[in-house]
Amino acid sequence: MTLINAEQLQSLLPKTHEAKIISGGSAANTIVAISMLGGSGAYIGKVKNDAAGNAFKRDLKDLGVSYTTASNSSGPATAQCLVFVTEDAQRSMATYLGACVSLEPSDIDAKMIEASKVIYLEGYLWDPPKAKEAIKKAIKLAHSTNCKVALSLSDAFCVNRYRAEFLDLVSNQVDILFANESEIISLYQVGNINGALDAIPDNGSIAAITLGEKGSIIKRSQERWIIPAQKAPKIVDTTGAGDLYAAGFLYAFINNYTMDNCGKLGGLAASEIIQQYGARTETDLKSLLASIE
Repeated sequence: MTLINAEQLQSLLPKTHEAKIISGGSAANTIVAISMLGGSGAYIGKVKNDAAGNAFKRDLKDLGVSYTTASNSSGPATAQCLVFVTEDAQRSMATYLGACVSLEPSDIDAKMIEASKVIYLEGYLWDPPKAKEAIKKAIKLAHSTNCKVALSLSDAFCVNRYRAEFLDLVSNQVDILFANESEIISLYQVGNINGALDAIPDNGSIAAITLGEKGSIIKRSQERWIIPAQKAPKIVDTTGAGDLYAAGFLYAFINNYTMDNCGKLGGLAASEIIQQYGARTETDLKSLLASIE
């Protein structure tokens, strides 16, 4: 992912011919998919009171996600991410962070966290200082209740910028870690996935590592589960695969599925999203549950 400013965004937009406009955002994609699976959830994040921000809020509410964070009335526009998909279904992202960097501790709803089984945090928000403090507040509130803390490392470049802080989070504050192969290898600065798995602390927390076409591996202390990939008839765009994997996994986790089935549902959800463009699926995700139950 490459970060761009407002001027760069405006210069790129005219070049995006026949672009498909979809509400997105890593954590938002995950909570939407959880809702589509039959779960309930809420979202905390900043947008501006502009056309894009209002559409984003409306989309979440229409999809059954509670979203009460106040919009900004001034300042940078709502964040936008330009996703360029190549013929091999891989994607590159140019992201304008905009209003989302203004998330701050006062936006964190303590009652919402107290009522939750899991809070899911994205590593992308470790960049803005105020957002980082907001995440720390959310973690502290979760630890004061029975709410589990889940973290997505989000991006290998993000890991490189904040390795020491992420290592502390993973070792001491996170109950469920989501990462892909490059992110977890970057975190522990090892040469391969086995070295990374060995480096993950045996402290009872869960690590779910996605491996693309090789499936995923789940680790909890000394236990490991190898989850085969769910085959997709076609692959057109890998955008959102990790977000949907996290959604399937977390839905299964909060409903007391086995670790095997948490990983399997995550893989099934990911296999659905890569068959279409964008990270919001048009598939009835509840139909996937029949493959598990």
